[in-house]
Amino acid sequence: MILMITIFLLPLWSVIVVSVVSEAERYRRGMFIFYPQNLNFTAYTMMLKKGSAVYTSYGVTLFRSIVGTACNMFVTTLMAYSLSKRGLFGRTFFTFFVYFTMLFNGGLVPTFLVVKYTGLYNSLWAYIVPGLVSAWNLLLMRNFFMQVPDALEESALIDGASPPIVLFRIVLPLSIPSLVTIALFYMVGHWNSWFDGIIYVQRRELLTLQNILREIIMAASVIENIMDITTDVRPPLEAVKGAAIVIATLPILLVYPFAQKYFVKGVMIGSIKG
Repeated sequence: MILMITIFLLPLWSVIVVSVVSEAERYRRGMFIFYPQNLNFTAYTMMLKKGSAVYTSYGVTLFRSIVGTACNMFVTTLMAYSLSKRGLFGRTFFTFFVYFTMLFNGGLVPTFLVVKYTGLYNSLWAYIVPGLVSAWNLLLMRNFFMQVPDALEESALIDGASPPIVLFRIVLPLSIPSLVTIALFYMVGHWNSWFDGIIYVQRRELLTLQNILREIIMAASVIENIMDITTDVRPPLEAVKGAAIVIATLPILLVYPFAQKYFVKGVMIGSIKG
């Protein structure tokens, strides 16, 4: 276990160290530095200076991750609960319709045209609406809902509860582990996504953090714009790359410890305890 932890953490630690070393130290000690001799936060200072595009992209990414995940979970939950009902008319057809999208898609150009002519192009909703439902997550949640005993829902209906009340007061509390897991999948997907920003968005103020990170890594000219040209001590390119990676990955890494406990729980653990 210690060996596995070391293998997983060593690359991340290396990136963090590279982001806080000076150009002279990196050239003197090489690319892999286990510990810095002198801390140098010039790369972070220049990237996070006032007016930097990182702040705007952070806001866009937070909006996309929070609002997008909420919309994903709302639509996915309603559709998955409907498809989990064995008495639903056309249930097999709709389930196959969802599964079919996992095998074939319309292609990049038709998808771009749909986004453009529906008014989503060059807006924040272009990040959310085209991928509103993940077929894999939908089928996964559907299978979770199918594990809830019908007797629980039938007893609630006998007591006068409506189907929405059954869903939000009985089914969802029993499915918290699955809901948190799927919500984390959606959130990580939103946080790490960058390709749709290149295709659907041209306004720079609407670019996500990952798009800015890509520009920093791929284009030296963007790095020159971010760094203060009046500074005498300029960070090396690798330090800027490392700082960009740390800034982009640290927030989403902090989410995992709070959601990890739900990964090991079964969907029915709440009803067993209750």
